Amino acid sequence: MTVAATRTVRVVAALIPKPEDGRRFLVQQRLPGGSRALLWEFPGGKVEKGETDEAALARECREELDVELAVGRRLWEGRHTYPDLTVELVLYLARLVSGEPRPLGAHALAFHTPAEMQALPFCEADIPLLNDLVAGRLGSLD
Repeated sequence: MTVAATRTVRVVAALIPKPEDGRRFLVQQRLPGGSRALLWEFPGGKVEKGETDEAALARECREELDVELAVGRRLWEGRHTYPDLTVELVLYLARLVSGEPRPLGAHALAFHTPAEMQALPFCEADIPLLNDLVAGRLGSLD
């Protein structure tokens, strides 16, 4: 029996604090009908060939949330294998520079504390990241 090789994608995500309440962070619910439909995740997306992580994150948030971001330092990195693909997930601290987040590429958006996020059904790749965020293992978020 042969195991089919899965493709690997690099995905960047943003930890975006709510401007007036830095204890809450933006999360988005995936669209219905696609892979991992209606699960929650941190905003971001795939890094295209020739793109830096920071450029990909800014582009994805412009396209999917209609906002401009200032991308800060890398906070977390992990890898998760789904049946159909392997995700290399990298989280960056980011802040909103302009625009009000709108769900152009998501079913819903919300600002939640890490503890509140634990009650939401998250994508499997995001769960170790969420656990580290809740436990305070990401370092300073200023």
